Amino acid sequence: MPSDATESIPVEAFLAGYPLGIRVAAGTLRAIVARAVPDAIERVRPGWRLIGYDLPVGRRRVYFAFVSPELVHVHLGFQHGIFMADPERRLEGAHLNLRKVRFLTFIAGQPIPGEPLVDLVRQAARLAVMSRAERFALLLDREAVGGT
Repeated sequence: MPSDATESIPVEAFLAGYPLGIRVAAGTLRAIVARAVPDAIERVRPGWRLIGYDLPVGRRRVYFAFVSPELVHVHLGFQHGIFMADPERRLEGAHLNLRKVRFLTFIAGQPIPGEPLVDLVRQAARLAVMSRAERFALLLDREAVGGT
């Protein structure tokens, strides 16, 4: 995965402070993002304590996903997660009153399902390049037919 030229902290250095199981899980999630969206730009966002992913869109970049390690688990999150189709209601965040962000949580050693996550990451990337109006229209259409 390409790295950002302004990256000040290598991903491996950022992850080094976490337990081995968390580093392994984070590595698996990073590989899933890379597989799902090969042109995503990965960079450590030290202020947020996560690995963020941007998509190049013309001359700008849009933030769409993150891998956020913690000492006991790791999150795969989506900037516009509230707009994502989630019929199985696997995405977390609504209970935390997060406005748009939604995420999945994995503990060390837990199996990480590759294909379903690839689909979610691709969906997140598609949403990120939409206009705000397009995202809201998608959400309203989904609610009108009773879906999630």
